[in-house]
Amino acid sequence: MRIYACPSCKATAYFWNQRCICGNTLVYDPEGDGFVPGAKTCANRAQIGCNWVAEQTDTGLCRSCAMTEVVPDIRQGDNLALWSRAEASKRWVLATLGRWGWFTDADTGPNPRFHLLSEDTAKGHTNIIMGHQNGLVTINLAEADPIEEVRRREALSERLRTMTAHFRHEIAHFLFERLAAARPDFVGQFTRIFGDPQADYGAALKRHYANGAPADWVDRFITPYASAHAHEDWAETSAHVMHLTDMLDSAVEAGLTLPVLNNLKYDAYAETNATALIETAGAYGLALNHVNRSIGHDDIYPFVHSRTVQDKLAAAHGLLSGVAI
Repeated sequence: MRIYACPSCKATAYFWNQRCICGNTLVYDPEGDGFVPGAKTCANRAQIGCNWVAEQTDTGLCRSCAMTEVVPDIRQGDNLALWSRAEASKRWVLATLGRWGWFTDADTGPNPRFHLLSEDTAKGHTNIIMGHQNGLVTINLAEADPIEEVRRREALSERLRTMTAHFRHEIAHFLFERLAAARPDFVGQFTRIFGDPQADYGAALKRHYANGAPADWVDRFITPYASAHAHEDWAETSAHVMHLTDMLDSAVEAGLTLPVLNNLKYDAYAETNATALIETAGAYGLALNHVNRSIGHDDIYPFVHSRTVQDKLAAAHGLLSGVAI
């Protein structure tokens, strides 16, 4: 993620900021990837802190909020705060994908649709299953609560389970459909790398939850869950491509250099050498893990890539970054 400037006084402004220290209202334009002066603000600004520019003339919503079809009952519990946090993660993910051309004005394909649902409803507690189907992404807002996020991460023994990661994973499922519809060779290429996308998904998940990942999963998959089915391997691998690219881009933007990359003008989203990007991002991940440990925090990127996983990451990067479909 880039670090921006206030259009009025040029002071440093971060992606989520709504107001500059000079008092200027900050409005982010995803098409121009920056804050713009005098723009109409999203209709959700006051309610959930959305700082994007309004694009929908009928609703007054920004392009991110317009993708959300269903929101939680904000009269219940902490739903308003949870919705706000989830939308903030969604905006971050959409903005970074926009660096590759996804969901921009030039992208003529369909956008994902979102249902952001809470377990806390007027009728009592309800179970929400995250997932994607036919362009619709369902997100369980329970995990927008930092405490619940950690509890479920520990309960499920997942090294990386955040709201940002959920959006990246589910949007990757959506992008499979976009790519499959647009590229005649995509499914064949996908099958060679990730496996048969037509294999019985329900049966595969039942086996995974009954038996767990294979003993050698670390040699072939980015996470244990990626071993469940070809679609999950794609979604997990693609999400990690997004993580690694954004992590490297953010580090360079913040002025962090390592011997492996001593170039503050480097644009991770313009990188075409996937192997170089993955190896460089991995070096930054190890360095940042060491820094986190110095104050007792968990590793920022607790993963090691086997050669097979590196090849999958490189393949996913080529498909995600070459958005001209």
